[in-house]
Amino acid sequence: MESLFASIEEGAAVRSCRAVVEIRTETPVQFIDLTAVVAERVRRSGIAEGVVLVQSRHTTAAIVVNENEAGLLDDFRRLLERWAPEAFDYRHNDLEARVDVPPGERANGHGHARALLLGGSVTLGVVDGRLDLGEWQSVFLVELDGPRKRSVVVQALGAPAKDRA
Repeated sequence: MESLFASIEEGAAVRSCRAVVEIRTETPVQFIDLTAVVAERVRRSGIAEGVVLVQSRHTTAAIVVNENEAGLLDDFRRLLERWAPEAFDYRHNDLEARVDVPPGERANGHGHARALLLGGSVTLGVVDGRLDLGEWQSVFLVELDGPRKRSVVVQALGAPAKDRA
């Protein structure tokens, strides 16, 4: 069976498995539920007890845990606009004043500010080989400057199941 992980440390008392998940976002601000993807990576890791790190590899995308309810996600979008409005005068958006601006750079100070408020990663428990979330919790990639191609790291670390040790 082919592994979904880029690397697996075998034969150790602690097992480490890492995967990079590629996602294409579709809108400027988007909540993408990653719960099933993360749970599947944890299951395939063979870890019985431990932790899983879910990390955005971008400075304008965040990782959060919250409830996947349409009205609540809409509230979050509106709050993000209020806390870090797109129309604010961000110095980062003055591309002519910046040094070494990459080609195709966007005026995206709002995306960076929003990511600062939300955070770039979460660490979650793994219990009995499963992601240990509460009843209403979901893991989200939050796109803050889309649409774009995004990468999320899922790294599981812990004691392997006895039959996989």
